[in-house]
Amino acid sequence: MNHQSVSVITVRILYILGRALVMNVIYIFGISVFATHCLGANPKLPKTIGVGTKKQMTEQFKDQQGYFAFVQNSGTVDYLRLAYLQALSIKATQRINNYAIAVDENTKAQITDKHRAVFDYIVDIPFGDDAADDEWKLANAWKLYYATPFKETVNLDVDMIFTRDVSHWWDHMRAKDICITTNVLDYRGNLITDRRFRKVFDDNKLLNTYNGFSYFRYSKTMTDFFVAARGIFQDWPLFRDNLLKNCRIEKPTTDEVYALAAMLTGEERCYIPGVQPTFVHMKPELQGFHSNRWTDMTSWTLTEDMDFIVGGYYQMIPFHYQQKDFCSDELIGRYETKVLG
Repeated sequence: MNHQSVSVITVRILYILGRALVMNVIYIFGISVFATHCLGANPKLPKTIGVGTKKQMTEQFKDQQGYFAFVQNSGTVDYLRLAYLQALSIKATQRINNYAIAVDENTKAQITDKHRAVFDYIVDIPFGDDAADDEWKLANAWKLYYATPFKETVNLDVDMIFTRDVSHWWDHMRAKDICITTNVLDYRGNLITDRRFRKVFDDNKLLNTYNGFSYFRYSKTMTDFFVAARGIFQDWPLFRDNLLKNCRIEKPTTDEVYALAAMLTGEERCYIPGVQPTFVHMKPELQGFHSNRWTDMTSWTLTEDMDFIVGGYYQMIPFHYQQKDFCSDELIGRYETKVLG
């Protein structure tokens, strides 16, 4: 990432800190030094890669557009299995259906021929594994900038399936270099307005980001965004303690990092007002359920025509099922039959 991008982020950090009146001049000088040194001179990062360089254009990008997910198995969840189901659902329903994953060494060792049949690209997570000691592995998310094989990327949470073709969304999302989801729906198609899990967003007037479906086009804006995201992930306490109020989060989720990165990059550059892109978010509390398992509270079926129905409602947009054991052998087998024959 080039020094011009670093300087843009530095200026925005100074502006936001000054606007909030949370720093004195000495500390503002300190954040400027941090941005220049930590974000611009990390020795692990290749200095030759920047916006528009021939190296990145020729060596990294293999296709114009596609879906992308970080996949790292943990001690409790087989995320490779979830990604396999996701890829199958994309192949079964999407006209634009390129699919890539980025993996660590342990997860890579578990990839078999059946995975290679549906994963178009398998990429090593670059610059080591920042999430090696974490059960919930989010800390590598900023590396999308270096890992994606696509000039236009939709980054996904892997515990999501596609139910109907949303390829027309790509034309809509291209109105911006970055288009992050800011509104999600329940399974009945209603806009979710429950804010109990969004206190830090409301207290700090952050963009209501949901990283589960996020569009990025290789551009100056994308560079600025991931410069900021890297700094936030790697120095979270610095950003949390000086840019956020009423926040005691020890490790940020990608939602929170994206919201802060959008603030530093310019929120108007990072989303399109409205309801697309979006997805169904099946966190049980957001459905009005009093159970931590939505499958205990309502029925679901996948018809012979591959229509996915939950509680009597046809699911027309990406479905973030969240409950990991929803990804069953039976469900995978149905999609394998559809896609692989």
